[in-house]
Amino acid sequence: MATETRVFLEVRRQLQSALLILGEWKEAGLLVDISITPSSLQMKTPEGCTEIRLPAEVRLVPSSCRGLQYVAGDGLHFRLQAQAAFSTKLVSMFTQSLQAQDVCTFYCQSCGEVVIRDRKLIRVLPLPSENWGALVGEWCCHPDPFANKPLHPQENDCFIGDSFFLVNLTSDLWQSRPELAPVKMHCLSPENHFKLNPKANTKVICKRCKVMLGETMSSETTKFYMTEIMIQSSERNFPIIPRSQFVQSIIAQCLVELSSARSTFRFSIQGHDGKAYILLWLLNSDSLVIESLGSSKSVKKFPLLEDKSKTYSSSVWNSVKVLYQPCITGRNEKLASSWETDISVHSLTLPSATCLELLLILSSNNAMLPPSLRYMNSFQVAYLKM
Repeated sequence: MATETRVFLEVRRQLQSALLILGEWKEAGLLVDISITPSSLQMKTPEGCTEIRLPAEVRLVPSSCRGLQYVAGDGLHFRLQAQAAFSTKLVSMFTQSLQAQDVCTFYCQSCGEVVIRDRKLIRVLPLPSENWGALVGEWCCHPDPFANKPLHPQENDCFIGDSFFLVNLTSDLWQSRPELAPVKMHCLSPENHFKLNPKANTKVICKRCKVMLGETMSSETTKFYMTEIMIQSSERNFPIIPRSQFVQSIIAQCLVELSSARSTFRFSIQGHDGKAYILLWLLNSDSLVIESLGSSKSVKKFPLLEDKSKTYSSSVWNSVKVLYQPCITGRNEKLASSWETDISVHSLTLPSATCLELLLILSSNNAMLPPSLRYMNSFQVAYLKM
């Protein structure tokens, strides 16, 4: 049987380049013959041959191989040209692809409980940025016409924020609804939309699994977090997606969309309690990552960022590469404080439990990387699949 070898491959689609790492062999001094073809990697030893077939979407250019070096703890590093004909796969994130006249059902993503059934959406609109009120003041020569007018969705509206949806639950009084806590609210300013009584319990809880789904903003308006709610056409059944995969996809898409729309690449992940949990720095969004543990037979599974029960056809994903720093238990307080006052840093608010979930996902993905790729300066490195 051939000695097991760990293989890591990151393909940058826009740069058409790849970093290939062949892990260290357990037996020192073992003679290894390595062959790279456009569609596979082959490693021959006196004990046998290991072949790793690449997904159909990925093609390498063997003649471009350069930068060969040995890194202790990792193995052999190569750089070469590559092509990855792979389109971005979005996982059930509610965007304007679901437009007017769509009849949708809102589910708790954790357990599949129906939160809102058969809601016909007439308007699906993005909310303005949080500082839009200040821009109105700069551009208007007359008093702000939107002053003290919070953005309330009407019965068949859905307003989309950075990490949440705003919906009106008035028409769902007759249906089984999530547990809504009493709330006190009064208008503040356009850019803040609402001001809540800090002592009021505003949580919206799933009746079945007791997960926090969102918060009540008024007697009619409810904010649902994107990481907790799955919205599907009522003609389709609830899709079972692993929790880790869903959270990664939603966060990755939020980071990509915000970085594109606002040219911001640093994010503070905050809990609904107002505390900062994670500092994120988006490095790139065009990575395709493959990682496998070779054996004597052709390898068809790529476990990094992937559920091990998945088939070969779904084992390769577009990913975003991020740097992160945890802020729990008093860690990185000075850095978190400086980011809080930096106007180039964008805040994303999620349920506190989801912030901890995300931190666990980042830590797990970081531990799967070759040792030399786990840190960059003082930050830890991770990939989030889309």
